[in-house]
Amino acid sequence: MTKRAYIVDGYIVDDKLPSMTKEDLSKLTHLNIAFGHIIDQQISTAHLKNLGVLQRIKGEHPELNLLLSVGGWSADGFSQAAATEVGRASMAESALRVLTDYPFDGIDLDWEYPCYGEAEIASRSEDKTNFTLLLRTLREALDRKGAEDGRHYMLTIAAGADQYYIDGTEMDKVQEYVDFVQLMTYDMRGGFQVLTGHHTNLYTPDGDLFRISTDASVKLFIRAGVPREKIVIGAAFYSRLWNEVPDRHFGLHQMAGTTGGYGPDYTTLVKDYINKNGYTRYWDAKACAPYLFNGSSLISYDDEESIGHKCEYVKDSGLAGIMFWEYSCDETHRLLDAISSGLRH
Repeated sequence: MTKRAYIVDGYIVDDKLPSMTKEDLSKLTHLNIAFGHIIDQQISTAHLKNLGVLQRIKGEHPELNLLLSVGGWSADGFSQAAATEVGRASMAESALRVLTDYPFDGIDLDWEYPCYGEAEIASRSEDKTNFTLLLRTLREALDRKGAEDGRHYMLTIAAGADQYYIDGTEMDKVQEYVDFVQLMTYDMRGGFQVLTGHHTNLYTPDGDLFRISTDASVKLFIRAGVPREKIVIGAAFYSRLWNEVPDRHFGLHQMAGTTGGYGPDYTTLVKDYINKNGYTRYWDAKACAPYLFNGSSLISYDDEESIGHKCEYVKDSGLAGIMFWEYSCDETHRLLDAISSGLRH
């Protein structure tokens, strides 16, 4: 019986590309470079300074799949480009130029989010169907180029983890055009909530008003028509932090004085926070998630233990793999190692 190869997919911001180690690159199956922009209905990489490094990376790791991730939070241009046949064709042609100019193996779209303008981007109700049309146009263009080059070019998306994303898209149709769907199963609580909780938990614990979790998200997308073998779940290399938290129940599921803004990255957590400087690490066995509390501040994050549970979940559930945001947030290299070893053993 052939051992299944799982996806180990990391996002990295362009500024940090030169810092990637050969050892870490060898642990990845896919690498998403963030972010390409959409300008005048075309994908632009003019602002990215380190794409020249990709040729060396590809030469040293030919098996590694390199993708340009387009979009991100507050990245505008998707709704406008997707709205017309001309705009969709223009974006597809610009994608082909990117694949010609650089050793990318595909394109990853991170539209946050179709039909929603919370990130101060253009949105319209037609985004729901236009997103499908955009992906179909991109898929057809990539397939034409692939036929000429004798290879397959990948198309993937990063998807919001909760019901809103299902409602704003046609996932049963979208999945036909993409190689896999990357669920952003992080930031599931944080910037919009004063209620403390886990932001990247595997399961929903008792007493949590917000019922979303990695497991709940996976089930939502499967019910929406996405095959489980196309689902990649997310891990976080950074934290969410609430302040002015009541000293009850070790700070969990409490109304804080602040929303859950971005907290320290994993490098800093290990150095200054985990069982240090007044913070105690707690483990929520039902959520399969750690958190820190010092009596007034709560920090939610992923660590090696929670990632180990996510790896087992992927294998037990027949999913495609795990992706993470973002490479440079963990200079200990322990989290990537946990994903790689957890999925490959």
